[in-house]
Amino acid sequence: MTDSTPPATAPGLHARLLRAERSELPALGWAFAYFFLLLCAYYILRPVRDAMAVEAGVSALQWLFSATFLVMLALVPAFGWLCARLPRTRLLPAVYAFFILNLLLFWAVLEAGAGGRWLGAVFFVWLSVFNLFVVSVFWSFMSDLFDAGQAARLYGTIAAGGSCGAIAGPAITALAAEVLGQGRLLFVSALFLAAAIGCIAMLGRWGRMHPRAGDPPAEAPIGGSIAAGASAALSSPYLLGICGYLLCYTALSTALYFQQVEIVGAAVPGAEARTRLFATVDLVVNALTLLVQVLVFSRLRAALGLAWMLALAPLVSILGFMWLGAAPTLAVLIAFGVTRRVGEFSISKPAREALFTVLPREQRYKAKNFIDTVVYRGGDALAGWVFGALRGFGVGLSAIAWLAVPVAGAWLAAGLWLGRRHERLRRERV
Repeated sequence: MTDSTPPATAPGLHARLLRAERSELPALGWAFAYFFLLLCAYYILRPVRDAMAVEAGVSALQWLFSATFLVMLALVPAFGWLCARLPRTRLLPAVYAFFILNLLLFWAVLEAGAGGRWLGAVFFVWLSVFNLFVVSVFWSFMSDLFDAGQAARLYGTIAAGGSCGAIAGPAITALAAEVLGQGRLLFVSALFLAAAIGCIAMLGRWGRMHPRAGDPPAEAPIGGSIAAGASAALSSPYLLGICGYLLCYTALSTALYFQQVEIVGAAVPGAEARTRLFATVDLVVNALTLLVQVLVFSRLRAALGLAWMLALAPLVSILGFMWLGAAPTLAVLIAFGVTRRVGEFSISKPAREALFTVLPREQRYKAKNFIDTVVYRGGDALAGWVFGALRGFGVGLSAIAWLAVPVAGAWLAAGLWLGRRHERLRRERV
């Protein structure tokens, strides 16, 4: 007697490659597509922003980072107000619709031939806000759909969707920039963002069929006060630990970004050559990130545990800043920057997002959004002014790189503590 459907083949395949159960496959596919569309929309625009940053110079960057932080402060209460009144099935489409309208306004201004230097500054701030808000809301939704055990198995594959989008975005920009022009590229980005709303609807349907134990219904408003996210983040030792971990990361990222502006500005002449360099680096980073996310993340997570996954990026930063301090050259900057970004996107970022899976729903959205926006951009702004002050006092790039090493050490300690604390909270929820 034979059976025409071998039951072990498909389950064995998706279990080995994706580490997913059969019931999780639809959600995994839609989450992959959602993150692909999101980061493709962003990475279509990123090379243009980075070229504008080099043209503006370091002194302008300090003001742009500060302006981004102030805009974040203004938007967080509005987001808290929406959270208090809308269920997640309406909250996420509302957030993305707002940013789609913004993109269409930028497109209309560019098509009309208006703008100029002020438009570049506004676009830099807007894109910095856009990136953090839409990605923060994405990961809030993921932590709402998947518990800690599912996050350990699935987040690497989900993050790989973003890496595919981050590869496709620069490729679209490189191929279509001369044909379409900047304005129409914004319209293309808006189309990708609109398609992501369809993925949200499908994931919402799956979430209603597979609710997390102990969570309120998906149709219920998230609730709470407008300031609940900030008060929770500043009163919980666990959330304060996440704030500290993120502050160390963003301070070091900003220091490296400012060094990039100076080193690339001196070593690479011309805006076109710099845009091409940044797009090439983005493609290399995102291709390597994709390989690590698909082939390594879930296996490394099982082998090392969350604490050491969170510690890998700080360890790379300690070694990298020591190398940059010894030789602040373009080659070292690119090698360190690529390694650090691959580790952040493929390992550290999915591991950091898993920290929120043990929290109640309101904190997954409000406290997480406050941390991902205000704390993140506050660290950017603070690090930008510190960098500017150090350069103003005549401190060289090499010395600044060495000053970053103890900050990376504090980042390492925070990661190890958070990983152990997460495991304790996970056991308490079971």
